[in-house]
Amino acid sequence: MRRSVVAALLLALLVPAPLPAAEPVVPQSREQIRLSFAPVVRQVAPAVVNIYTKRVVHASVSPMFGDPVFRRFFGDIPGLTQDRVQRSLGSGVLIGADGTVVTNHHVIKDADEVTVVLADRREFEARIVGSDERTDLAVLKLAAKGESFATLPMGDSDRVEVGDLVLAIGNPFGVGQTVTQGIVSALARTTIGSSDVRSFIQTDASINPGNSGGALVDLDGRLIGINAAIYSRDGGSNGIGFAIPVALVRNVVAGLSHGGKVVRPWLGAVTQPVTVDLAQALHLSRPVGALISGVTRESPAAKAGLREGDVVIAVNGREVDDPDGLRFRLATLELGGEARMTVLRDGGERGVALRLVAPPEDPPRDPAEISGRNPFSGATLVNLNPALADELGLDSAASGVMVLEIRRGSVAQRLGLQPGDLVLRINDRPISSVAEARLLLKDDRPRWSLTINRNGQTMTQVIEG
Repeated sequence: MRRSVVAALLLALLVPAPLPAAEPVVPQSREQIRLSFAPVVRQVAPAVVNIYTKRVVHASVSPMFGDPVFRRFFGDIPGLTQDRVQRSLGSGVLIGADGTVVTNHHVIKDADEVTVVLADRREFEARIVGSDERTDLAVLKLAAKGESFATLPMGDSDRVEVGDLVLAIGNPFGVGQTVTQGIVSALARTTIGSSDVRSFIQTDASINPGNSGGALVDLDGRLIGINAAIYSRDGGSNGIGFAIPVALVRNVVAGLSHGGKVVRPWLGAVTQPVTVDLAQALHLSRPVGALISGVTRESPAAKAGLREGDVVIAVNGREVDDPDGLRFRLATLELGGEARMTVLRDGGERGVALRLVAPPEDPPRDPAEISGRNPFSGATLVNLNPALADELGLDSAASGVMVLEIRRGSVAQRLGLQPGDLVLRINDRPISSVAEARLLLKDDRPRWSLTINRNGQTMTQVIEG
């Protein structure tokens, strides 16, 4: 009995008594009652604008009159077409006091007129400084001499973490400037198809049609992304929105503002994702990085010492999850310097220095529209080089002769040739240049055999007569 009493006393001394439940605290000030995002909104809202575009299209008064067969026989008959104005809306962000605005490429694509409306309802005409379809970004300049505009400073999207609070500001459905709040739901999303340089910030802040080009900001009032896309089954917000990180925005804006063209560093290597099976075969602890499956001779990758079988897992200390992540990281870097790449090889990590240079125009493009009695009549052929491959969003290691354009109603169009087709062989002769193709196509033959590669698939077509 005495032992149990002593044990109970010792237990009481060693284990502290539970603390009393915390009492609800009554707000002590007006500020505590009115906790709000309003100070951030007041700071950033003047720099977010609404964008309205006009485009004039020539439409037939009847679908029959627009039919290619009808037009082939009767041509354009006066009075059977009429001009129609297409209007669209979106959002943008003022990033320069001189009236420089960044928005999405798809907001202003094919626009004849662009009008920008500020938060204070002032309206300005705007010209398109440059647009980059690959990243879905565009730069506008307001027609306002002597004006100084409120701007939104750029933050650091590489410091954003999942769970951070964010605000989305734009013009959803044309109702006017609207602010929504949410968190960063995920980072480095690469499966969204609104651009081919993909590494989106995902957020559950409500983003709807009309929000495109608007601002995603942090609670310090800094721009961390340009809202670009949503995942939706009905066109409305389902809490899955995507923004282009400002790390990419900054580099694209610089390129478009100084020369109107975005040139990205050339890697000169073919990459592929690391699957679970590949990770096991390469003795990796998990599927991560971009596997080098081919290296172009004399390319930056070759000069840096990259080899087939290497796995790139980081660029300048930033993790790379897959080939899209590697492409994104390189696209955020300026030409002229070096990037430090972390590579897995033979079970260990090593660093390599990659020179950041533009893709070369070698061989020269040598574009030529083909004419005469042959299957390519009406098609423009071009030598595919790294610079052109980069412009078209193709693998920069691709080479050969490509169909660049096809004239409407031409022989090439009727035979089903398409822009982007790679010409491999003509009449069983390998084709390595436009000059070779033109020489072979001069012959007047009753029979032609064409072998092309389309979207990775090789096909052969035989044309008689």
